[in-house]
Amino acid sequence: MESISGKVLVVDDDKSIRVTISQALESAGFTVVTAVDGQHALDKLAEETDYDVVLLDMKMPGLDGMEVLRKIKEMKPLMPVIMVTGYGTVETAVEAMKLGAVDFIQKPFSPEEIRSIVKRVVERKKLEEGGLYSFEHFVEYAKKAAVQRDLDKAMEHLKNALRVDPTKPEPFYLMGVILEVQGKVDMAQRMYRAALVMDPSYRPALDNLNRTVEYARRRERPDLDSLVQHTDKAEATAETKPVV
Repeated sequence: MESISGKVLVVDDDKSIRVTISQALESAGFTVVTAVDGQHALDKLAEETDYDVVLLDMKMPGLDGMEVLRKIKEMKPLMPVIMVTGYGTVETAVEAMKLGAVDFIQKPFSPEEIRSIVKRVVERKKLEEGGLYSFEHFVEYAKKAAVQRDLDKAMEHLKNALRVDPTKPEPFYLMGVILEVQGKVDMAQRMYRAALVMDPSYRPALDNLNRTVEYARRRERPDLDSLVQHTDKAEATAETKPVV
């Protein structure tokens, strides 16, 4: 992997996780600073202003990750924050993205997965808006706009990406994420399904679709009649290409 310049703040109360992430990122050319808890992280951010991204553990003693995220966004609204989550906390990670987190990574993860997500976020942060012509640039700038909570601009860039190449699943998936953050779950599910039409093996869209469907079932607790009607509609939908 090519060397990348960037400064990363790693926040985790588990020393072994801090060491693992630090080694993975330093080997790729990043400068890494660590914090042992939420308050320590906030102190670091107040002392230094040149961080490119924060890797923040979701569950910590004292200030938990969600509260630290809120405080970071108050201090530095444009600071990219990647949430580090444990098994079974994906729904909480989605809530974190509503608060302004740019992405999340689930434990256990490999060094390559950490390097990849941090590289992507740092490059996105440094991306200049001018000269956007390729599919990749439109997608990356859409992600940057989403981090800055300019969701209308993010959607515009994603639509431009689809004009360049309408066969790729990622723009549909990202539109689904934005719509879900906005509370438009039905529309989000359409986008996840559209992404799967483009690539049935595209796991991010499949995971989000399954999660939103399961969450809706748990909340609604339909009776038998409504469940049968839902099943009939689902079978009819399966025979029809999703409308996006």
